[in-house]
This record gives sequence, C-alpha cells and structure tokens, in this order.
Amino acid sequence: MAKVGGRSAWIAWPALLFCAAVVLVLLWLAAPGVPGAISFVGDTLRSATTTSVASAPEEVEEAATDCRTLYPDRLWAELTWTPEVLLSQNGAAPATTSTLAQALAPTVRFTCTWTTEDGRSVSTTLADVATGSGAIASAALASEGFSCEDDGGRLHCERTTADVVELHDLRGTAWLSTVLTNWQPEEYGAQTVSRAFPR
Repeated sequence: MAKVGGRSAWIAWPALLFCAAVVLVLLWLAAPGVPGAISFVGDTLRSATTTSVASAPEEVEEAATDCRTLYPDRLWAELTWTPEVLLSQNGAAPATTSTLAQALAPTVRFTCTWTTEDGRSVSTTLADVATGSGAIASAALASEGFSCEDDGGRLHCERTTADVVELHDLRGTAWLSTVLTNWQPEEYGAQTVSRAFPR
C-alpha cells in the first residue's frame, strides 16, 4: 500500500482514536436527554393537531354578528370583488314583499344590502322573532305562493317571481330573510344559513 508523503501513521491512529472517543463521550452524555427530546417533539405535534381540530368548530359555533361574519370567506370574496358593488349594513326591516314582516314583528339585528350599478341587488336580514313564529311563517308564506319545507328543525321557504328570488329561514327565535334581484351568487342561501344558524 502506497503511503502519502508528509503523513505519519503514528500520529494519525491516535488522532482517529481520540476523535472516536470524543464522539462516544458526547453520545453517552446525550443519551439521558433522548427520551425527553422524543417526548417534547411528540407533545408539540399532538398539541398542534389538537388545536387545529378544536379551533375549526369554534368558528362555526359563533353566530353572525354583522355582515362580515354572516358570509363565509369564499362568498365574501365573490361579493366584494363584484365590479361596482356597494355594501350597506344597517338596521332596516327585511326587504321581503310578503306580509311576514308585519306578522312576525321582528327585532332586526342587522341588514346587509349589496347593490351594483347595473341594477342587481341582494338584501339579507337577520332578526329575532317570538318563540313559535315558525308556524305563523309557514302558514303566511304558503298562502303567498312560497314553497316551504322543514329541514332538521329549520323552516325553509322560497319563491321565485320573474327575476326576484325570496328565501326565508326560521329556527328557534332567529329569522333570516333574503331577497335576490337579478343576482344569484352560488349557494348564497346555504352559505348564509350556515352562519346565521350555527350548529
């Protein structure tokens, strides 16, 4: 075996043994900390998973308190990016053409009205009504040509007249009323219902 000039075996071998000894000593010193490190990493991963799973339902459980919280992010983006759109939030009465607003005498929480320059509009009102208003609403709306159905304890009624679609949803003492004129964003009713009546 050829030797490389300038290197001495009697120095290389002790240096190699010294390095190996240092590595072994470091491993021996680190050994007691291995279970703690594994436990720390495991706890960190478990807490991150638990937090993300637990936080998702909390967002859904909170009922809408204003126009921004009434709309899921996807629907909010679709509405706000509509050209020449204007949002008005106030305490106006529901925009419905039915006599239901008079019959229920609601206490309006807020009304969100989106309008565009080309004449399209969407008006949604979230209001509080008296207990047992579902039966009154069902009878009143059915007599005015609305189709109504019970959807898991929530009364849902709707009617389409020319370019106007009216949606009414009641559950407990909450009433969500929507009037869409020449404008029907995808799954608008279902998306606002999910925020107005959290499960």
